Amino acid sequence: MMKTLVTGGGGFLGRYIVEQLLARGDEVTVLARGHYPELEASGAKLIRGDITNSAAVLHACTGMEVVFHVAAYPGVWGTWDDFYHPNVIGTQNVVAACQEQSVPKLVYTSSPSVIFDNQAHEGADESLPYPLFYENFYSCTKALAEQVVVKANGKKGLATVSLRPHLIWGPRDTQLLPRLLARAKAGRLMQVGNGTNKVDITYVEDAARAHLFAADALQAQSPLAGSVYFISQDEPIVLWSWINNLLAQLGLPPVKRRVPLHLARAIGGVMEFVYYTLRLRGEPQMTRFLASVLAKSHYYDISRAKRDFGYRPQFTMAEALERTVAYLGMSKK
Repeated sequence: MMKTLVTGGGGFLGRYIVEQLLARGDEVTVLARGHYPELEASGAKLIRGDITNSAAVLHACTGMEVVFHVAAYPGVWGTWDDFYHPNVIGTQNVVAACQEQSVPKLVYTSSPSVIFDNQAHEGADESLPYPLFYENFYSCTKALAEQVVVKANGKKGLATVSLRPHLIWGPRDTQLLPRLLARAKAGRLMQVGNGTNKVDITYVEDAARAHLFAADALQAQSPLAGSVYFISQDEPIVLWSWINNLLAQLGLPPVKRRVPLHLARAIGGVMEFVYYTLRLRGEPQMTRFLASVLAKSHYYDISRAKRDFGYRPQFTMAEALERTVAYLGMSKK
């Protein structure tokens, strides 16, 4: 039994990590801003606090054997401070607390967006470098945070590993599927590009399992120490065909509106300018980054994760879709 801390354990991925740790008998503490009585009822200890508060993080890390740093500010829109404080300063606080409290292992949840350079990525591996320029603050701040974690490896007895699960989805999703379905229901979902681009998406239960596998295999002298790994279902999908299949299974009409990538990026650029200049609330329907993500291929080679810590998806894409559609159907009742 390990003593573990999960930052952001009340969130989408974090909650699955907590549940899987509890299921195998580990002692779990959650550091989160919100109150989650259902986690406490399941056996986790809850510490209310913000990762930008160094004292709260230091307290939460006391006596831990593994810290899973999952908490982050996601999204494609917001101010620099919205992203920088939780994603970078929060990660710096977690690393410093682990080192001060002699925590031996840190597993960090990163993102493939840290290396997205507006080019198609088809079977790319972890040798792909960080780009020189980012078109959104999330990608930039997650890249800065990942570098903090990588550089911390081997210092003050801390071994670190960073995982890059791509587009996590599944039951209880709070980001990807709700946004997609809301736009579809409102008739505002448009296909960007020619519709042939292939992408990786990662079923949440497998994304969580990857974190546990990595934590178990992480040692100071192991290949994982200081490394980064792509995580996915290892079954790239044709994005727009997959979306239309999902919509059909939920009784929603297919996406019919289409816009070329160059036009979507132009529209996104104008919307970004207007929102920033007029300080509009909410977020633009299109941004340059979002247009590229929706039209370009981006799927990755997970051979390194298979080799170094035995990660292989437990669910096929068909099984994952079936489980998710069943959940969405039940949630509407």
